[in-house]
Amino acid sequence: MGSLQNLSETWIYLSASPLFHLTLTLVAFQAAAWLFEKGGRNPLLNPVMVAVVIIVIVLSATGTSYASYFEGAQFVHFLLGPATVALAVPLYRQWHVVKRSGVAIAISLLCGSLTAIATSVAMAWLLGATPEIMATIAPKSVTAPVAMAIAEEIGGLPSVTAVLVILTGIIGAMFGTMVLNACRVRPWTARGLAMGTASHGIGTARALQVNETAGAFSGLAMGLNALATAILLPILWGLVFR
Repeated sequence: MGSLQNLSETWIYLSASPLFHLTLTLVAFQAAAWLFEKGGRNPLLNPVMVAVVIIVIVLSATGTSYASYFEGAQFVHFLLGPATVALAVPLYRQWHVVKRSGVAIAISLLCGSLTAIATSVAMAWLLGATPEIMATIAPKSVTAPVAMAIAEEIGGLPSVTAVLVILTGIIGAMFGTMVLNACRVRPWTARGLAMGTASHGIGTARALQVNETAGAFSGLAMGLNALATAILLPILWGLVFR
């Protein structure tokens, strides 16, 4: 009885500590990465998706709120900035290719950005969604901080947008390679642009696992798509819903 009480007290102490939630995040991702490797790098075993499932199960089982969890996870969240900046390294290595393809990249990104916006809004509209929900869905293919800011500006729900952004990235990382193979898209530059435009950072991480050139162009597309969407979407939204 005494040992159970001590164990319970220990758990209460650990669960209240930010260090515990940081450790949970790192262990969950490490376990997911191990499973990904053991599964032959099957994209359906995407480490981000598996880690999210593990963390959700643990938080649900222990009755831990997201706010309490984020007190520790914020340290990992802080590292998203340096990780994004680090994408400039493979891009620098491929800069000679980027310079040769400037016009093609600009046209591809513009088409990709408009397609991502139009398809998500059109599907929501066909299903009878309200303008608020359509505004929430519209920036789903942009990296989370930018997407949330855009959603708030055009009247959406930023917190829901963040969830949709993560889901979009995971789906892109899981199925993007299969779709590109089915469409017979061969050049690594084109594959990278498609992944970065459609599924932002999570898709870019997947592209880097496959090929450095694809990863470089995916990082470029992620950044430029965020810029293009931040400019285009509020303008288009104002024209359609004013």
